[in-house]
Amino acid sequence: MSRLIPLSVASAVAVVAMASGQAGAHASLASATPAPNAVVAPTRTVSLTFSGRIVSNFSSFDVTDAEGNKATITVTHARDGKTMTGALSRPLAPGLHRVDWRIASIDGHRMTGAYVFTVR
Repeated sequence: MSRLIPLSVASAVAVVAMASGQAGAHASLASATPAPNAVVAPTRTVSLTFSGRIVSNFSSFDVTDAEGNKATITVTHARDGKTMTGALSRPLAPGLHRVDWRIASIDGHRMTGAYVFTVR
């Protein structure tokens, strides 16, 4: 019986360590289409994929042109829990565009970020 106690303690420590590692993992932007700093043809979609699952109710993004005009966009979330895709009401006009994203990762941590791309 005395051998079981150290094994049980070690198992409990391992479980707690694994759980805290997952809880501490904040999602970050893993990829985007169009990509940051890309030069692209006029597009009607923007897609963002994060390194971890995000909470769809608290995660979205905007696309803004150089004059500060926000595009009309409908954001949907993929079943993978990591990807958001925005369908634009019309193709983006030539020029510089900024994507401002905000997410809540599954651990509840909120993050924001931005990048730019150019439509030729």
